[in-house]
Amino acid sequence: MKISQKELGIKMGMDPSSASGRMNHYETGRHMPDLTTLKKLATELNVPVNYFFCESEESATLACLIEKLDDEGKRKLIQLLESQ
Repeated sequence: MKISQKELGIKMGMDPSSASGRMNHYETGRHMPDLTTLKKLATELNVPVNYFFCESEESATLACLIEKLDDEGKRKLIQLLESQ
């Protein structure tokens, strides 16, 4: 996104003096954000929450693409995948 950890943390409502450090701890896996923080992070990065739990780039890409579908598109995708 071309945004610093500090800027992202501040956008999420973190105190400017600790935003960079907190975001670094999340990024490196030193600490796990709580669900509220994870939702704020997803909103700021414009990704679904499940994006953070994907184990591959392909799964992460799919999560983002599926999230963009409307309900009808999701139903059609489910039907397509179930017919495979």
